Amino acid sequence: MTGFVLDMWIVWGVLAVLFAAIKIYSGRLSQNEENQLILDDAFSQLKNEQAAIQANVHKLAPIKMASLWLWVAASVFIVGYYVLDVINQFK
Repeated sequence: MTGFVLDMWIVWGVLAVLFAAIKIYSGRLSQNEENQLILDDAFSQLKNEQAAIQANVHKLAPIKMASLWLWVAASVFIVGYYVLDVINQFK
């Protein structure tokens, strides 16, 4: 493999690992989130805990989407590179 192709695959792999790590971290954060409606003030501690979990998950959402789009863009770039390589080989 040439230097460029190796670098391209390394960048793709790093982006894939980054996306997977963020996805796992997000899953671990939202693991304790419960979908329940808390109406009584006696459960205010639980309500605060759930609000904190939701805030952390919502803060992580743009980072997760950005890493997903970077990984998709890298994948499209790799596919385009190989398509152009095949086209250039048949000229």
